[in-house]
Amino acid sequence: MARLFVEQLTVIDSSRLDPVDGLVGESWIVDVEIGGSLDAQGMVFDFGDIKRELKAAIDDTVDHRLLVPEQGTEVSHTDGGVAVEFPSRRGTIRMSGPAHTVVVVPGARVDAAALERLLQGTLLQRLPGNVTDLVVHLRHEAIDGAWYAYSHGLQAHGGACQRIAHGHRSRLIVHRDGEPARDWEQYWARRWKNIYLGTRQHLVATSDRDGVPFHRFRYTSGEGVFTLELPAAACELLETETTVEQIAAHLHASMKEQEPTVRLTVRAFEGVGKGALADG
Repeated sequence: MARLFVEQLTVIDSSRLDPVDGLVGESWIVDVEIGGSLDAQGMVFDFGDIKRELKAAIDDTVDHRLLVPEQGTEVSHTDGGVAVEFPSRRGTIRMSGPAHTVVVVPGARVDAAALERLLQGTLLQRLPGNVTDLVVHLRHEAIDGAWYAYSHGLQAHGGACQRIAHGHRSRLIVHRDGEPARDWEQYWARRWKNIYLGTRQHLVATSDRDGVPFHRFRYTSGEGVFTLELPAAACELLETETTVEQIAAHLHASMKEQEPTVRLTVRAFEGVGKGALADG
C-alpha cells in the first residue's frame, strides 16, 4: 500500500464545550496521511484534489462550529434548529441556532483525539475507492510566547463566522516603543483565557442564577436566529462587532489608556498565521 502525507492541510477554528473550562476557542492545525492502491495515473490521490476536496470536507464537518461532547450535553432538535445545554465548573452554558452549527462528538470530552476519530470515520467515506486508510492528526500551533483562546460570533458576516459560538486559539504580540511588552502580553493572556468576546448590542439580558450573573446574547444573521447564555465572568463586552480588526483596536485602546505617552503596537492573531495590527 502506498501512502501520502500532507502537513498543515488546513486549520479548524471552532469552539468546544469543556466540563472544567466551559466554552473554549480552539485552532487545530490538521495533518493527514492517506493510504491505498495506485490509480490509473499511478497516484493514491492527487495532491490538488486532497487540498481542495479534503479541506472542504473538513470545513463542512467541524470548522466554525460548536463542538459538544455526546456525554453530559443535553441536545434537543426542532425544525431545522438545535438547542444545547451543558454544565461546566464555570456555570451552565446554553446555545441555540441552526442545526448544522453544532457537532456532537462521541465521548465525554471534546479533545484532539476525539475529533481525530470523528474525522477519520467521516472523511474516509468521501474519498475515492482506492483509498483504504486515512489518518488525521490535530495539533496546536507551537507558540513561544503569549496566546489567548476566545469564542465569538459575527452577526454581519456573510460566511461561517456569523455562528455565535466559534473560536480561535491566538498568538498575541505587543511592543512598547519598539521593544517587546511581555507584561501586557501576559496580562491579556490571563484575562482572555477561554473568554467569550461579545458585542454589547447583542446582549439582551443579564440575570442572576444562584448568585451568579449570566449574560444572554441573541441575534439574527443570514443563517438564522442564534442565542447564547453563559456566566458573565466568562465574557468581555466590546462596543463593536468582534472582528479581529476591532479586537486589535480594542486591545490597543485599552493599553493606551494606561500608557498614553508610549507607542504601542499590537499584533492580534485570529487563529494561525493571520490577524490584524493596531499601532500608535
